[in-house]
Amino acid sequence: MKKYIPAIALACALQGGLVSCKVQAEGPKAGNPVFSGRYADPEGVIFDDKYWIFPTSSLPFDEQTSFDAFSSTDLTNWTKYENIIDTAEVKWAKRAMWAPSILRKDGKYYLFFGANDIYHDGEGGIGVAVADQPQGPYKDLLGRPLIDKIINGAQPIDQFVFQDKDGTYYMFYGGWRHCNVGRLKDDFSGFIPFDDGSLFKEVTPEGYVEGPFMFIRDGKYYFMWSEGNWTEDNYQVAYAIADSPMGPFKRIDTVLQSDERIGTGAGHHSVIFEPKSKRYYCVYHRHPVGSTDGNDRVVCIDEIRFDEQGYILPITITNEGVTANGL
Repeated sequence: MKKYIPAIALACALQGGLVSCKVQAEGPKAGNPVFSGRYADPEGVIFDDKYWIFPTSSLPFDEQTSFDAFSSTDLTNWTKYENIIDTAEVKWAKRAMWAPSILRKDGKYYLFFGANDIYHDGEGGIGVAVADQPQGPYKDLLGRPLIDKIINGAQPIDQFVFQDKDGTYYMFYGGWRHCNVGRLKDDFSGFIPFDDGSLFKEVTPEGYVEGPFMFIRDGKYYFMWSEGNWTEDNYQVAYAIADSPMGPFKRIDTVLQSDERIGTGAGHHSVIFEPKSKRYYCVYHRHPVGSTDGNDRVVCIDEIRFDEQGYILPITITNEGVTANGL
């Protein structure tokens, strides 16, 4: 059970030339981190009437061999589902399963992930598993990696699968400061060639390191990514806005970064849009204040706000987290 942290807001009105303010309760806060344990690279999503978070288990690579999942109806009280898939099921994955991405299609749940920390073609790469429910258990869909080669200089890790308005599924992925995009087949068994016959296009924006994410708002494509070193305080998130999922993506600004009073190395995020309240949530990991262990990462949620022109305002990282929001 999460501890509720009270919050206040000021309601102000002009009365007789004076500004009169009174304190109003905003409601209980969810608190950060949102659940206990060392976790990172969280993918947040809503399925039916629940929020879900699928994170990396933030352990040394040789121990990072399974995934847990978490669900909540209010962003505050979380249920943990252990070991939804592991390397015993994914026979080609020997170590370092991380950065899951999930979607639902035709009543099935598809979990994409990286494995083996690939440095050479054929050593591992990006895989996909399938289940009948979000909490699994998941089964390896292909029995092999979906991508097992280094293309355009991009290490095949940190995949994010995005469904466009026309139903097309795009996969953005890549480490080592390179980002590729490909169009997935409807059965997720491979990729559809572009008009020139290539399977992948490089769409790397300035400053990109890893952790791509995309969402649509008011007809515009918001492309986000992580910069810096995931073990250090300079880890942060930047973004671009484009008219197409293919870009071009021109870096606009940094929107998520360390606050030495709250947490450091804030990055590798995802975004949840809650349609009833129309709130956008940034789900991300950070290091606790004073920690020097790169694997000491925790999952947090803070709200995303926009200005009148649609630009993302700097995200304030907090200990209080977001206001509890039931579905």
